[in-house]
Amino acid sequence: MTATLDVKYDTLVNVNLAQQLLQTQSVQIRPGEPFRLASGRLSPVYVDTRRLISFPEVRRQIIESFAQIARERIGIERIDVIAGGETAGIAYAAFLAERLQKPMIYVRKEPKNYGKSSQVEGVLQPGQRVLLVEDLVTDGGSKLNFKRGIETAGGAVHHCLCVFEYFSEEAGLHRARDTLRGHGIELHSLVTWDDVLRVARAEKSLTEDEIAIVLGFLRELAA
Repeated sequence: MTATLDVKYDTLVNVNLAQQLLQTQSVQIRPGEPFRLASGRLSPVYVDTRRLISFPEVRRQIIESFAQIARERIGIERIDVIAGGETAGIAYAAFLAERLQKPMIYVRKEPKNYGKSSQVEGVLQPGQRVLLVEDLVTDGGSKLNFKRGIETAGGAVHHCLCVFEYFSEEAGLHRARDTLRGHGIELHSLVTWDDVLRVARAEKSLTEDEIAIVLGFLRELAA
């Protein structure tokens, strides 16, 4: 049975979505059986937000939350085009573009090495304001690459939506939003590590010792 959290949240701190991330195993926490990352490093957590597109109700919550942020925090009139980042951001951008009835493009990680050597696919007019949509933000580096690609194609990026951000006030981890802010991009995230750990505490799915291991890992990322 899902626990009820006795605390107020605004639209950017979606507790229900944090619960769904855990229930769909889009966020997995295994302090006693850590994951081996591509770098070879061991991690007590693993995030795979690409899984969420397979769950229609969760997907609907994400897109409705994105649409609300676009309306209330950014302003629909300040958005000309919705952009998805290769690869996982493309699906979310497509859903949101349809919801808002806006044109859509997608941005490659690198320009093609053939044809027109394009990094941006779709139609982007000079000066158009682009809302970048992503599933996950860790340190923000790949988003700057997308920003450069969009700017090279003539667009402007000042806002980025993401489902999950590697952010924790408790662990002092805020590198991604600081990095993006330093390059003129405001990051709007639906769920962070603080939200997930708050749910884990309320539902008692993790012990305090296990949460301490996760926070220790996040503090290492912040260092």
